[in-house]
Amino acid sequence: MNQGYWDKARAFHGHACPGLAIGVKVCEAAVEKLGVSPAFDEELICITENDACGVDAIQAIMSCTLGKGNLIYRDTGKHAFTFIHRNTGKAMRFYFKGQHKGMERSAYQDYLLNAPVDELFQCREVTIQAPEQARLFASLPCEVCGELAPEHKIRFQAGKKVCLDCFKEYQRGW
Repeated sequence: MNQGYWDKARAFHGHACPGLAIGVKVCEAAVEKLGVSPAFDEELICITENDACGVDAIQAIMSCTLGKGNLIYRDTGKHAFTFIHRNTGKAMRFYFKGQHKGMERSAYQDYLLNAPVDELFQCREVTIQAPEQARLFASLPCEVCGELAPEHKIRFQAGKKVCLDCFKEYQRGW
């Protein structure tokens, strides 16, 4: 276990838990298998398929964040994480295959932190195009509520520019 990673993730997340341990181990796996290091800017991208505790470890350790645009949330609910190195084009998907095995919580956490990466994750190279780098968008006022929203999130409705909160989705059928 990388104690520095664990300490950094715990400080960011606020407490220790098995979910955070999964995140620490996937960071170790990315460094080991993909040969990456924490992102300075957007050269490392993580696509996370869940919004669980482990994602906080990825933010703290690998510096992949929503704000920087190099953490992408794809809601499948799976404990799967794809890391892409923009400079090399290499990408790997790490699927957590570990099971609780009826252990007590702290024992399970210790197991996760100390088990070999290959025991916990299915690791495979994938072919995936890196998403474009984050763009800056002009902000436009919603003509209903008056709040600013980025232009790519504005919709037209009844001849007005409206934000997503004010937009009334049109649905017919079942």
